[in-house]
Amino acid sequence: QVQLVESGGGLVQAGGSLRLSCAASGRTFSLPRMGWFRQAPGKEREFVGCINWSVGSTMYANSVKGRFTISRDNAKNTMYLQMNSLTSEDTAVYYCAAAQILRVLLENPNHYDYWGQGTQVTVSS
Repeated sequence: QVQLVESGGGLVQAGGSLRLSCAASGRTFSLPRMGWFRQAPGKEREFVGCINWSVGSTMYANSVKGRFTISRDNAKNTMYLQMNSLTSEDTAVYYCAAAQILRVLLENPNHYDYWGQGTQVTVSS
């Protein structure tokens, strides 16, 4: 069993920063790919970025590239999403996701096996 728990969401002003955390528990050794998605009101779930857990390499959506950074802490079994230069377009529920295999279609949420409950990020303009 795998459990993902997000935290760190909240209300921030435009131009500000926020760091989200995703704590993984259970059989995390079988989760080589982890990522972040977000869903704004009236929109479909959108890929934000992902990480190769063992290597640490990352990939980002064009909409957040240069502003967001994904990292991980092996000792804490936690993935982070550092968000800088936030705008109102970043307002959404942010979800942590994990896949049992590395070779997945990174931007397709259907290719991820586990999901957190989501954490709300609201950016005021």
